Amino acid sequence: MEPDILGESYQVRTLELRGGAVATLVHRAAADASRGAVLYVHGFCDYFFQDHVAAHFVERGYDFYALDLRAYGRSLRPGQLPNYVVDLDVHFEELDAAAAIIREQHRNLVVLGHSTGGLITSLWADARPGAVDALVLNSPWLDLAEPWFNRTVGTAASHLLRRVLPKLVVRKGLPPTYAHSLLSSHHGEWDFRLDWKPVEAFPVRSGWLSAIRRGHARVHRGLSVTAPVLVLRSARSLLHRKAWEPGAMSADTVLDVEQIARWAPNIGPDVTTAVIPDGLHDLALSAEPARGEYFAEIDAWLDR
Repeated sequence: MEPDILGESYQVRTLELRGGAVATLVHRAAADASRGAVLYVHGFCDYFFQDHVAAHFVERGYDFYALDLRAYGRSLRPGQLPNYVVDLDVHFEELDAAAAIIREQHRNLVVLGHSTGGLITSLWADARPGAVDALVLNSPWLDLAEPWFNRTVGTAASHLLRRVLPKLVVRKGLPPTYAHSLLSSHHGEWDFRLDWKPVEAFPVRSGWLSAIRRGHARVHRGLSVTAPVLVLRSARSLLHRKAWEPGAMSADTVLDVEQIARWAPNIGPDVTTAVIPDGLHDLALSAEPARGEYFAEIDAWLDR
């Protein structure tokens, strides 16, 4: 273990993966980890920087871990395409490794997945019965927040391109709306590394988009996650804005919350949903009082 960029409260461990890739496991220890451990998994164009999330769980008796997936954040290496895989199941390798390390110390494991991380951890928990004791999903990405044509014809095109031009850029990035709602230099409260989480995100490539859509299709057919699941989302979406506007401070500007509501029950037989008024896409980065309500919902559900 080595010191982390977030300070002396954190340590990091590099997980060597097949094919020369690595993932990074970040750890913040609790004084009394009597309740077990929480493993956080970030979203697309993201990495773990949310110190207040770790502090929240540590104070409540959980050892806190966060996983920077391969080619994300701390795990991004020279020559790698950021965030790029052609099959979401490859991330199971680092999730398996992280869970094994945590299970050496803890009987109880809560996994907290955000956005793309919510999709990946749902697929992993489905494929690994018993791997988690509880699954908490913060605005999980369960469908493409696009018009019908893009969800159908566009998806078919991405599957075709995956076979012949998997690295083809199909979208240069995302509008700056969401990042401007987060950054303290604009309208938000937060600071993060822009080389790991750019304002307009990284390019979206056909092979990666195909992997995401195949993951969505598995959710739509129905998963069988055996652990209890809590799905949290904002009360409303504000989509397809090319520039920031005040309404972006109280809505999910990345995903369609109605899609989350529709597909959440397909994750498993024991799914609870919670709606956070005025929540941002990453509910943990919302302004108060939405941020406090998000944590309160998780705490109450874990207590139950």
